[in-house]
Amino acid sequence: MAKNERLDKLTAAAFGLSRSEAAKAVKGGRVSLNGQTVTDPERKISPTEVIFLDGQRGIYEKYIYIMMDKPEGYLSATEDREGEPVTALLPDGLRRRKLGIVGRLDKDATGLLLLTDNGELNHRLTSPRYHMDKVYRVRLDGRADEEDIRAFADGMELGDFKTMPARLEIMGEGEICLVTIKEGKFHQVKRMFEKRGLTVLSLRRLSIGGLRLDDALGAGGWRYLTAEEKKYLEEKSGIKQKN
Repeated sequence: MAKNERLDKLTAAAFGLSRSEAAKAVKGGRVSLNGQTVTDPERKISPTEVIFLDGQRGIYEKYIYIMMDKPEGYLSATEDREGEPVTALLPDGLRRRKLGIVGRLDKDATGLLLLTDNGELNHRLTSPRYHMDKVYRVRLDGRADEEDIRAFADGMELGDFKTMPARLEIMGEGEICLVTIKEGKFHQVKRMFEKRGLTVLSLRRLSIGGLRLDDALGAGGWRYLTAEEKKYLEEKSGIKQKN
């Protein structure tokens, strides 16, 4: 059975508020449970309780999971580091949740980003040990060929590490490719093509661990993962079996 928690803590988590903002809202008579206004922020309630703030329904979740279609020009970061972080695309409340980014993308890359405050799941989705495939659509300045396919499959020495076997699929005339890797090291896909004498002109991540980008989001768009998507990632990473 879930442990009871303070009302102000659960209100803060359910609505993306700071703890002090939540306590002020409770004391101000803006929070209700079961149709009754509650003004004691220290009252202990179950995390499964449905909380209403100004008539808006909120449910506490221990962890949140967000899918984003990262646009070009944003940093895969949670704070300003010489550029606009992707979290700037989220409302203030979510930025307070200390979200981690699952599998960073370069500033000029686009596509699927996952953000979560579940550190264990983040680790498992990014660690090569758990064999989570990441699929990218790449546009090149030249044409890939069968020798490139074999080189990707054999693994490449990139100086600081050797890549795990990767899959390169050539689309059309060869300037467009699909690349599947397991690690996701810094600039890895670009460096692999550079090793083969090719330059990446654009890179877009399509999936992580079998979870595909929702094309309906559009650049900069985001949404919460569905219950089915969360269950899929938890089961694939072994989190539920562990717990």
